[in-house]
Amino acid sequence: MTTTVQIGAARVRLEDDGKGFPLLLLHGFPATRRLWARVSPLLVEAGFRVLVPDLIGYGESEAPAGARIDMASQARWMLELLGQLALTRVAIVAHDVGSAAAQLMVISEPRRIRGLAVLDGVYAGEWAMGAIAGIQTWDPAEANRLFPVLARRLAKSAAMREMLATYQGAQGGLQLIRAARDLDPEQTANIGAQLRSSGVPAAVLWGERDEFLSIEEVGRPLAQLLGASLVPLPGGHFTPLDCPSEVGKALLDFLTPLSER
Repeated sequence: MTTTVQIGAARVRLEDDGKGFPLLLLHGFPATRRLWARVSPLLVEAGFRVLVPDLIGYGESEAPAGARIDMASQARWMLELLGQLALTRVAIVAHDVGSAAAQLMVISEPRRIRGLAVLDGVYAGEWAMGAIAGIQTWDPAEANRLFPVLARRLAKSAAMREMLATYQGAQGGLQLIRAARDLDPEQTANIGAQLRSSGVPAAVLWGERDEFLSIEEVGRPLAQLLGASLVPLPGGHFTPLDCPSEVGKALLDFLTPLSER
């Protein structure tokens, strides 16, 4: 079921499907909730309630005028979303810089987070910012030209094109420019000790061919920090689209025991 939740002046567009233990699935940049379109049904079928929002200011979720849409703000908004939905404890599954928001949620309210699964995410201040420098410096007056460039670089499959579709046109380009300029790796640069002491169970899943965030240079140290196993996956950076069945199996291996506690 697709629905909209109002959080102050922000509006969150999300999919809310299934029953059972709740999971919050977060995308990163420059993605939308469609990143999870092939994984979410596997989790619903396994007996979970699966919440898949567009981050605020991304996709179809609307940000307040003038508000920062950085990952610290996303973390606060997502915790408010859980409150609006009367969910006291959830597990979070997060990809790319969405994992920064997830990590900030963990250190802010660890008792509300039953588990954290990170897919091709960020570690400390390593957010692969070089990959988006061109978007950060893009002329807003030329925003309508951004999507075709992004599509040529990333949209190698129909699923990827569907995920990015809302960023077509000038308005979509402006969304991407705003989101890129608000990303701030300093927000997770020094939270390692808090993550380690949170006590939240974690899993780390990574595409073996990730061209943006290396499995060895980013995935392995993140897994060590979280006290988690590192699960290699047969894909690139966008593993939920590249290998959804493998992602689904690895997530269920981690999430099912958590839901039974």
